Amino acid sequence: MSHGVFARADGSYAVDLAARERELLASLTGDLEELVAAEDETVGRLFPAAYEDDPVAEEEYRKLAGGSLVSGRLEALRVFRATVGEKRLGHEQAEIWCGVLNDLRLVLGERLGVTEELYERGIDPHHPNAVELSVYGWLTWLQAGLVDALASRL
Repeated sequence: MSHGVFARADGSYAVDLAARERELLASLTGDLEELVAAEDETVGRLFPAAYEDDPVAEEEYRKLAGGSLVSGRLEALRVFRATVGEKRLGHEQAEIWCGVLNDLRLVLGERLGVTEELYERGIDPHHPNAVELSVYGWLTWLQAGLVDALASRL
C-alpha cells in the first residue's frame, strides 16, 4: 500500500501513516481544539462573517449560531483525535478528517502568511518558517489524497 489515505473496495478508507505523522496530527488537532474552545482570534478564519456589510445582523447571527459553530468544530476535532490512530475510517469519519485537515491548513496558513505565490515558489529551506511551511505542505498533500479518495465514491 502507498502512503496516505485511500478508498477501499469495502467502502471504508485505509489510513497509511507513520506513527510520528499520527502523533503530529494529534498534537496539531489538540492545539487547534484549545484555540477553538477559547475562541482565540487566531481561529477567526474558521468562522468567517455571515453578514460582512451589516454589523447588527452579524452580531445577531453570532449570538444565535456562534455556540453551535464552535461546538460543531470541537466535536469534529474530538472525532479526529479519537480516530487518528485508526488504520481504517468509515465514510463519515473520512469526511470529518477532510474538514479538520482543512481547518488545520487554514489556521496554519493564516499564521504563516501563506499565499499562492509563496506556496508555488516552493519552500526555501532557509526560510525562517521552513519547518512549519513543510507541515503546511504535508497537510495539503494529505488532504488532497483524502479528497481524491472521497471523490472516488461519487
